[in-house]
Amino acid sequence: MKKLILSSLIGLCCIPLFGQQKWSETKNGDYNLVKNQGGQTLCYSSISGIKILSVNGLAFKDLNKNGKLDQYEDWRLPVDARAKDLASKLSIEQIAGLMLYSSHQSLPARAGGYFAGTYNGKPFKEGETDPSDLTDQQKKFLQEDNLRHVLITTVKSPEIAAKWNNKLQAFCESVGFGIPANNSSDPRHGTKARAEFDAAAGGEISMWPSSLGMAASFDPALVEKFGNIAATEYRALGITTALSPQIDIATEPRWNRFNGTFGESPSLSASMAQAYCDGFQTSFGTKEIANGWGFGSVNAMVKHWPGGGSGEAGRDAHYAAGKFAVYPGNNFATHFIPFINGAFKLKGKTRSASAVMPYYTISWNQDTKNGENVGNSYNKFIINDLLREKYGYDGVACTDWNITHDHTQMDNFVDGKPWGIENLTIAQRHYKVLMAGVDQFGGNNDAKPIIEAYQMGIAEHGETKMRARMEQSAVRLLRNIFKVGVFENPYVDVETTKATVGKAEFMKAGYDAQLKSIVLLKNKNKSLPLASTKTVYVPKRFTAASRNFLGMETPASTDYPVNMDIVKKYFKVTENPDGADFALVFIQNPVANMGYDKEDLKNGGNGYVPISLQYGDYTATDARETSIAGGDPMEKSANRSYKNKSTKTANMTDLTLVSETKDKMKGKPVIVSVNTTNPMIFAEIEQNSSAILLSFGVQDQAILETIAGKSEPSALLPMQMPASMSAVEKQAEDVPFDMECHKDSEGNTYDFGFGMNWKGTIKDGRGLKYKK
Repeated sequence: MKKLILSSLIGLCCIPLFGQQKWSETKNGDYNLVKNQGGQTLCYSSISGIKILSVNGLAFKDLNKNGKLDQYEDWRLPVDARAKDLASKLSIEQIAGLMLYSSHQSLPARAGGYFAGTYNGKPFKEGETDPSDLTDQQKKFLQEDNLRHVLITTVKSPEIAAKWNNKLQAFCESVGFGIPANNSSDPRHGTKARAEFDAAAGGEISMWPSSLGMAASFDPALVEKFGNIAATEYRALGITTALSPQIDIATEPRWNRFNGTFGESPSLSASMAQAYCDGFQTSFGTKEIANGWGFGSVNAMVKHWPGGGSGEAGRDAHYAAGKFAVYPGNNFATHFIPFINGAFKLKGKTRSASAVMPYYTISWNQDTKNGENVGNSYNKFIINDLLREKYGYDGVACTDWNITHDHTQMDNFVDGKPWGIENLTIAQRHYKVLMAGVDQFGGNNDAKPIIEAYQMGIAEHGETKMRARMEQSAVRLLRNIFKVGVFENPYVDVETTKATVGKAEFMKAGYDAQLKSIVLLKNKNKSLPLASTKTVYVPKRFTAASRNFLGMETPASTDYPVNMDIVKKYFKVTENPDGADFALVFIQNPVANMGYDKEDLKNGGNGYVPISLQYGDYTATDARETSIAGGDPMEKSANRSYKNKSTKTANMTDLTLVSETKDKMKGKPVIVSVNTTNPMIFAEIEQNSSAILLSFGVQDQAILETIAGKSEPSALLPMQMPASMSAVEKQAEDVPFDMECHKDSEGNTYDFGFGMNWKGTIKDGRGLKYKK
């Protein structure tokens, strides 16, 4: 960047107040960089109208353009002082804007559907619309609704994300008090299974195993390293808050969000939560501003308080059919452990996760003070009495998405989720959330119901109390923006972004983590590893037609389930089983339904059906006669039992694939690689398998490298594998380690902490350490 002559800057963009100047300024395109000697580096947009104040020779941004240095503009002051000063200056409308958290924003916006947006009234058109421009909707919620927390989903490229961030921040800087945007993301470091790993090459973003896969490493240091790298990539993209980690203990094996957790161990989940938050939040060296926070930090929003892993019968609370978390084992407090012993008790200097998200669930009959059965964000006992008062948490609490919207369907993912208070108006729901102690509304771009809620509070408590309540949340929200340094510099250098995100060093770290996440469950007659001189037969796999949670369809197909070009780099390949030395079968764990079926309703049932963890047809003879919890305005009965009902899984053909391949191989080894998101019933496939590898969202190459002996498996099961669906039905949704586990033909039991290497069962103490 070319350095400007300082004398010309005095009249152009600097208001000198007193003291010898100890700062310099350079210009790069539309952005000006100001370096203070021994102080913070500032950056502002030349089109935002911002001027620089020089006070005692140091430079400060005049964010509210009033010609004087306000406390919130003074980077020398503690974060709390700055946040309190700014909160006191904001109108109720501006505080309401801070409390909003945008709906999902795709870069660029799609022409239609859930992530749609327009540009000057027109949909995005490739080749005509600049994908880094702000949409009409984004400009509206930033300026008219004062929204400053933006959730980013898909991005066309890191470069586009960086350019969009800079335009967004310049827009924010130009209005009101110049409060920068706090951009956020759900986890975005998953793998592309068929992608080839090249140690010398970079990629779009580093690729890591799922959280469940990282838990299988039983190595918190690995998770902390992931946090460091992911935070570096996030900051290069302009992202300053991670809507993660998900630290619910997954005590219910059928839950469809099991894959996003660190498994069923409270202590392992706590250790991983601690490592994850330390990795994301901690800045080092010149990037640190104070107390571990700084320009390398990303706020961690841990989820979901007080734990969402005990949904009755495995149903999920994104749907009305799954809104109840139940506690037949009287184990409610155990679900707090990853929070109070992990995320809220960090080893690093930032000390605690800066934000928390309560889950949608109604924690059934756990409100011992008021007796309310309402969604967690609405429950004052769960938020104020437990989270705030008992456990002393003073960070941001943000609702999960769309909890204040209206509920109209039992089985729609994007339906509103006002569980337990469906009869209240939208404004009344916002008021109940505020008075429970929550600060922010996920998925809400509209400030009007918050302002209405404020007026309700004035009528009940008076304006002084309600203003104080609003400022309390504003301070919490502003702290998280100040701590990561974006008031001083919210911009990213596009070339640095391109060089940072997905760079070779980061790709290798992610790939190494994938290798450490693969569990060897069975190795009969030491079938593995295999020499590269061997010839492999890989059967094609049928994938049934499916539809995702947004209704987007994927047609049925029959194809190789693995990148065959990569297979050929490790082994000889044949399409004839008779000419093969071994077979390699790639399958997915049983793909179940959501536990609710409208066809059952049409046939006179209550709509509830079993969620199965086995491939074969399942009839729930051991299910409860009467559900623990129930009730919804759209239902006639509160009994959600599915006893004696039957269900199928979408990929029963995987079971057939294993058995048919065994027959074709005529006694030669059959190696089965299972990619899993949940516990599963291994009894169906284990007898037909010579060796079994379990993976959690890794690249094909990592599996092949393990099979070929270039990497020795070291991972352990972070959950139990049930002996049968009867064992699943008989376990308590809220209790870990309470299932009868599968025992294989070699005498090994697939319990928590089990895993093998080439020598046999791993007995290094990791499993015992965390089985508590």
